[in-house]
Amino acid sequence: MEFFDAGHILGSAMVMVTVNREDGTAVRIGFSGDLGRKATPLLKNPRHMPPVDYFIVESTYGNRLHEDVDQAETELAEVITSTAAKGGKVIIPAFAIERTQVLLYFIHKLRNANRIPRIPVYVDSPMAISATSIFKAHPECFDRETYELFFDHDRNPFEFPEVRYVAEVQESMQINERHEPAIIISASGMCEAGRILHHLRNNVENPNNTVLIVGFMAKNTLGRKLADRNPTLTIFGETFELKSRVKIINAFSAHADYREIAEYVSEMDLTRLKKIFLVHGETEARNNLKLELKRIFPNVEPVETEKRYTLE
Repeated sequence: MEFFDAGHILGSAMVMVTVNREDGTAVRIGFSGDLGRKATPLLKNPRHMPPVDYFIVESTYGNRLHEDVDQAETELAEVITSTAAKGGKVIIPAFAIERTQVLLYFIHKLRNANRIPRIPVYVDSPMAISATSIFKAHPECFDRETYELFFDHDRNPFEFPEVRYVAEVQESMQINERHEPAIIISASGMCEAGRILHHLRNNVENPNNTVLIVGFMAKNTLGRKLADRNPTLTIFGETFELKSRVKIINAFSAHADYREIAEYVSEMDLTRLKKIFLVHGETEARNNLKLELKRIFPNVEPVETEKRYTLE
C-alpha cells in the first residue's frame, strides 16, 4: 500500500494498493479518496500515482463547475464590505478542517490589501481551533503561493490582529450580544450541529446580516435549506423567518469539480488502466462525470450500492 498527497485537506491521501498473485503478476488499485484541486491556495496540488489497473474516483461535484478563485475572492470582499457597511454580521458555516483555514487565508489576504474593513473575525469552533493549530505546526505542507504571500514575510496566514479564536462556551454566547459588524466562522459546515446553530438562530431574521455558504450542503440539511433560501427555518425546534441575505460562493470547495477530475485523469498514465469506478456522489453527479470521463477513457462505471465487483 502506498499513499500520495490528495491535495484535499491537510494530510489527505490517495491510496494505491498492489495485490500480488501467486503467478507473479499483480493488480494495482488506485483510490482517489477526496480529490483536491489545483486552483485553491494553501495546500499543495494533488499528486499522481504510478499506472494502475483500476482507478476508483470520487464524484461529489461530478455535475458542477466551481467558480474562478480570483472572482470568488472579489465576491468575498464584496460580501464582507457591504454587510459591514450596513452594520451587519457575516455568518459563515464552515467545515472545521480546511475550509475554515482557507477562509482565514483569504480574509487575511484581503485585509492586508485593504480590500475589506478591519472588523472582528471570530473562529467559533473548538475543533476548528484544534485543526488550525495543526495547520500552524506544518507549514511544510503549504504551497508556494502561501509561502510567497505569508511565510516569506514572516507572517502566519492564520494570525492577524482582528482574528479571535473562541474556545469557551461563555465567550461564544457573548458574540451574539455584540452588535457591531463582525465575521463569524463556525461549525458544523452543514449547520446540523454545533455553535453555528446559535449564531443562525440569533441572526437569520436580521436583513442587515449575510449568511455565506462556502461548502457542499447535503439534501435535507439545514445548510441546504439555507442555500435553497427556504423562507422559514427550524432551529432548535423554533421557526425563524429567513430575512438575512444568503450568498453562495462555491470556489472554496476542497473537492475537484468534474472538469478538474477529468483533467486529473487525463494527466494519469493510462497504459495499464482497465476501468474507472465512480463513487462518493449523488446519482446525477456520477452519471454526468461518467460522460465526461468517457471522452478520455472508454470504460467508466458508476458504482451501485451492494453490488459486488470482480477485479481481474
